[in-house]
Amino acid sequence: MTVLADSAPVAQLPAHTVESWQTQLQNAIRDPAELALLLGLDLDALPYSARADDDFELLVPHAFARRMRRGDPRDPLLLQVLPDVQEEALPPGFTIDPVGELSLGSHDSGVLTKYSGRALLIATGQCAVNCRYCFRRHYPYEDGAMSSAERLQRIQALAGDASVKELILSGGDPLLLNDRQIAAVADEVSAAAHMTTLRIHTRLPVVIPERVTSELLAALSRPALQCVVVLHCNHAQEIDAATASAIQRLRAAGITVLNQAVLLAGVNDSPEALADLSDALFAAGALPYYLHLLDKVAGAGHFDVPQTFARQLVGELAGMRPGYLVPRLVVEVAGASSKRELAPLYAGDGRRGD
Repeated sequence: MTVLADSAPVAQLPAHTVESWQTQLQNAIRDPAELALLLGLDLDALPYSARADDDFELLVPHAFARRMRRGDPRDPLLLQVLPDVQEEALPPGFTIDPVGELSLGSHDSGVLTKYSGRALLIATGQCAVNCRYCFRRHYPYEDGAMSSAERLQRIQALAGDASVKELILSGGDPLLLNDRQIAAVADEVSAAAHMTTLRIHTRLPVVIPERVTSELLAALSRPALQCVVVLHCNHAQEIDAATASAIQRLRAAGITVLNQAVLLAGVNDSPEALADLSDALFAAGALPYYLHLLDKVAGAGHFDVPQTFARQLVGELAGMRPGYLVPRLVVEVAGASSKRELAPLYAGDGRRGD
């Protein structure tokens, strides 16, 4: 692997400058040559695929790229975002709809009701970072595109169903909505007496921590409404001081902060990497909640970790950390009534770590 000289320039903001999250999003890296230059790497020596990039374009904020190790082509953050030649392969069992969302027939409305008591709203099709393993990388977001008024109409319709206790905002990344739009959503949910929880699945506090503004916190604060933010962080290296500060601001506002990670070959598929991730999350104020087996989406086969090995990893992790730092290993099965938890495989006498 060819590495450029250490003197290669690295794009970096002056220490005194803090860009708004909107500016950071606008200036995110879309050119693989720019990313390679930032890291002091030779793009021609990387497994970069222009074909994969055309299919699902590179998108990574500078704040996230700066946490990548300079000169390391196997950096765990780089592997998550670089379009790779291995994406051109299609192993058996990998499809464009790995969890069966398109078969639900409701994707054109932007509302998915897979599990009892919960409704999921595809708030936007946009993300702040394009993760190569994303299970919705082929999702037809344009079919369910909606205006702010239409989004509120969808929520009002759900408010008429007393069985829906929790609204889940997903995407894309729902924190790409502006603060006014998010406040309007929170108002609608809190106005429905039977809706007690607003849950937001997001990667933005990790990749652009400045998204957690005082205005956002105010938008999410409503009397009698529980707000849960589920982060998506896969490696301890993703958590820096700015990310930890964002998590702490969420918690200080009374928001529950959990994390779900995806088990990715070459990124976090060792007990040490998982332990480091749990430690970093807990130190920052988030609990490791789920560890997902990879959803078998076309283009992500090279990230797949065999189920038995995954169970062994979590068994080893249970012997290294207390139970509250051991995420539940789960897999999503199309058409199932819930995620399926997979029991860890323990070494020795099989007793679970406590």
